[in-house]
Formats: sequence, structure tokens, C-alpha cells
Amino acid sequence: MGRTRHPGRRLLGLIGVSLLGVLSLGTMATPALAAEQNGPGIEIKPGQRWSNSDHNYHLGAYMVGGKQVFCVQFAMDEPDANEKFEPGGDLTTKWGDALSPEVAAKISYLLLRYGNTKDNNEAAALAHLLHKYTATPRNEGDLDDSLPSDKIGYNVGLHEAQLKKAGADGDVARLEKDAEANRGPWKVELTAPKGDQAIGAPGDWTVTVTNAAGKGVADVPIELTLTNATGPDGKEKLTVKTDKDGKATAKVTPSAEDVTVAGKLSVPADKPQVQKAVGKPKTQRVVATGGEKEHKLSGKTKAKGGKVSVTKVDAKTGKGIPSVGLRLTGEDKKSPALGANGKPLVDPEGKPAVLTTGADGVAVAENLKTPQKICIVEATPPHGYNFDPNNPPSACGEVKPGETLALKIDNVPSEVPRTIPAGSEPNVIAQGATTSAPPVAALAAMGVLAAIVSGLVGFVVRRRYGQR
Repeated sequence: MGRTRHPGRRLLGLIGVSLLGVLSLGTMATPALAAEQNGPGIEIKPGQRWSNSDHNYHLGAYMVGGKQVFCVQFAMDEPDANEKFEPGGDLTTKWGDALSPEVAAKISYLLLRYGNTKDNNEAAALAHLLHKYTATPRNEGDLDDSLPSDKIGYNVGLHEAQLKKAGADGDVARLEKDAEANRGPWKVELTAPKGDQAIGAPGDWTVTVTNAAGKGVADVPIELTLTNATGPDGKEKLTVKTDKDGKATAKVTPSAEDVTVAGKLSVPADKPQVQKAVGKPKTQRVVATGGEKEHKLSGKTKAKGGKVSVTKVDAKTGKGIPSVGLRLTGEDKKSPALGANGKPLVDPEGKPAVLTTGADGVAVAENLKTPQKICIVEATPPHGYNFDPNNPPSACGEVKPGETLALKIDNVPSEVPRTIPAGSEPNVIAQGATTSAPPVAALAAMGVLAAIVSGLVGFVVRRRYGQR
């Protein structure tokens, strides 16, 4: 803002451009003349005087290189739309003095919060506050209207009257109050859920943002990136926003044991930075994103997988059966179950992993993926119990987050007939209880019996041949 606009000069400029256009016909096209491009704001008519002249000007944002910026050296030349800028260091007053930490913090917050506003009154209010904070007269002499543009101070009272006339005085008060309340430095904290998180079960991660006074800052967007976890929509990236208390909650569901939540947000910079026009010292310096800096946060936790406890018991006595091999499979009883990391649980041969019951007949598998339907299938039959390899005993259920799935497989002791056929009479039974896996003594008795029978058969044969 600050460049004088006289109708007569504009007319002469148009005539000059027209003449140049006529003279250049048939030779070469003239490049388009650069001009300032106003962003949202209001026109100040009549404006403040300097260099003994009246001025009308834009109070608000400008568009430079397609980006919205605000000026911070009142009355000097406005930037052109295609102006080239370079870093200009810390923002100072118009006279080069350092800003107080409080004022610098207010400006940083205002640029962070309102730098991209599209509202005319809000943009005008922001521009007004920027000039008020950086070009308020140091003494009465700074408002002498004979001073040149680079020396004149900003007439706060005149501009506040113009803003009130435009209906923007309420915006000025609101932005100034907001800057005072929520200026930096901000404190940002990321908190993991209380207690252990379970794989497959959502937990609340909290981001808290507080201002310099220790109070929560509302409406702060925070981008989160999750590792081995997903948000409510099943994706690994999400954006949350703080509430009136400065807290933002993200529901995070672990998909594996090691969970990381990383985030970033924009916070007010300690000292706002300016950009200066390349080769044009009379052009106002501008601020855009110079009022903010990126803040990163990160947190980790260990999520627990599901758990299954299976008990192998005698169907008659209810006692646990030790040393029984049980395969941990999927719902189909063939494929392996999945671990918390999503990988199949297999033995060295690539088959579903085998659990072995302890002395109490119990086997436990932990850190399983949840939710997941699994089956426990008997792999090695216990000694002395019925077993059908085509339909082995099994038990199935669903492993749920944070819970232990309890399963039981019982086995019925196997018994062979209590008598053994002897002699030629089919109904004559020799007593002798045994199991499906005959003990050594039973086998020995059967061997003796077989020898006796064989001897008798030989004796009968010899006797028949001897009588011939």
C-alpha cells in the first residue's frame, strides 16, 4: 500500500501505452506492463497524506506470484503481481528497530491464523494491525505529512476511523484479542492411550496445543501418519483438529505390535520473517508464511496381540492330558493362523505351528492377529485315546482384541474288547483289557498264545499223518 494513484497520471499512462503499441506494430510485441494485483481488503479514500500529497490506497492483501501476501512498510511502493522476492530476515519496525517478543509473537500468530483469509474486512483488519505493530509513530514528528513515504509513520486513528466506516472495526478488535490470547510460543504434547493397546482395538491418542498462557488453542489442524496402525477410515494418514480446550483426539487401531504415531502442525514462529523485492529497495517488504514454522511430534507404543488358551482333557476324568501336540490353524483347519505382524505362524516345514500341552494339559499361544478365527487341531494323539486321522479332535473360536480365547478339547480313552477269541468256539472269549496302542505285556501274552495255538496245530497235523 502507499503508491499514489492520480486519475490524470493513469490517463497519461494509457495514452503512452497506446502510442508505444502503435509505434511497435509490425516490429515486435511489447511485454505487458507489471501492475499490482490486489487481494481481499478495502480501499482507503481519502487516505493518509505524505510528501504533501493526498493518497488513496488498498488496505489488505496483495497477490504476488500467485500467492497472497501482506505488506509491512507502510506508504512505500506496493508490490507488483510478478515481483521477485528474496529472504529479508527478521521482521522489524519500519525504522529497522527490533520488535518486542510479545509483538513478534502476535504478528506470527495473526499470519498463521489469518494470512490466507479471503474476507475483505478480515484482510483489512490484519493489514491494519501489521502496520500498527510495525509503523506506529515514535513521536508526533513521524506523522508530519511532508515526510517522504519511507519516513512517514502510520496514522492509527485515521485508519481505525476508515475501518469503522467500512464496518471492519469489529474484525480489528476480534483479531487483536485473538492474537493477545493465543500468541506463542505454543506447547504441543502427544499422549498415547492409557494402558496397553490391543491389536485390532482402537485407542485414543491425544494431541494437546496450549498457548503462551498455558490455555488450549482451538481449531489447530494436525496431520498424523500412522505406522502399523490405521485411523477410523482404515487409512494410515488422517487430520485432526483441536477443540475449544486445545485437544484433538485420534482413534488409532494397531495392526501389528510396534505402533508409531507421527504428526506435524504449523505453530507461530518465534520471529516472523519477511521477503524483500529483488533490486527494488523502495518496494514494501512482504510477509506470507513467515509467521509460522513446522512442529513435528512422534510417539510409539507396543500393542498386544490376541491370546488363545487350549486345554486337553480326559473326557471321563476331566484331568488335563500332557505332551499333546496341537496345530494352530485358520478357520479352515488347514492354513496357518496369523501372528500379530500378519505373518503365518508355521513350523520349520512350513506347516501350521504346533503347540504342546504342559503337565496340566494346557497350551497357550500369544500375540495373535485380531480379530481372527482360528482352530486348534490335534496333531499327535495322546497315548491310549481314540484318534481318527481323517477327523482329528479340534476346537475353533475367534480371537478378539484384548481378550483370551479359551478352548477345550476332550479325548475319550480307547478300549479293545475285554476278551480274546480262543479255540474253535466263536463265543468263547479270553479276558484281557488293553488300549488301542497295546502295552508290551499284552503283546507278549498274545505271542505266547499264538505259540501255543501253533504248537497245537502242529501236534494235530503230526497226529493225523501218524495214523495213516
